[in-house]
Amino acid sequence: MTVEPLLKTERFDLWRPRGPQDLDGICRLIADEETRRFLGTIEPSRQSQWERLMRNAGSWSLYGYGSFFVRPRGSDEIIGNCGVFHSWRGIEPRMDDQPEGGWVVRRDYWGQGLAREVMDVALAWFGAKHGPKRIVAMIERENVGSQRVAAGLGFTPYAEKLEENGTMLDFYERLPQPQ
Repeated sequence: MTVEPLLKTERFDLWRPRGPQDLDGICRLIADEETRRFLGTIEPSRQSQWERLMRNAGSWSLYGYGSFFVRPRGSDEIIGNCGVFHSWRGIEPRMDDQPEGGWVVRRDYWGQGLAREVMDVALAWFGAKHGPKRIVAMIERENVGSQRVAAGLGFTPYAEKLEENGTMLDFYERLPQPQ
């Protein structure tokens, strides 16, 4: 069980999953419909979030990396879920069995640079711990804010896909950074 944040930024503590006690916080994180707007078919139910918590804990356990639960410095409140996790989505273009970058920020923290601040630290940590690797990301075309974050982090588009429901997905990659 984690007893202190693994990483810190100027304003935030980045925690690995601590255990079942994180469930209520991640449910509150995505309770707002607008926060979930670009998260595909994600459900705010406790069962769905329990499954996400278990996948994240599994990524940490099996691969040594996963998403961080972001908390304001010294707080227990989860306001974001950001980092690099091990992906297996079963979609084309192929993203399976690869590190995937992602960020979810609670709506009342939008526009404050949280995703960029946290992801800069998370990506630097990932590179230092796991070496240079290609990292993929998937962003809905209408999610302009996340596209800006991705560009600022060095992700570039490499493919797109029109989903059956009419949603256009853009696929990004961040190639290994020179040492």
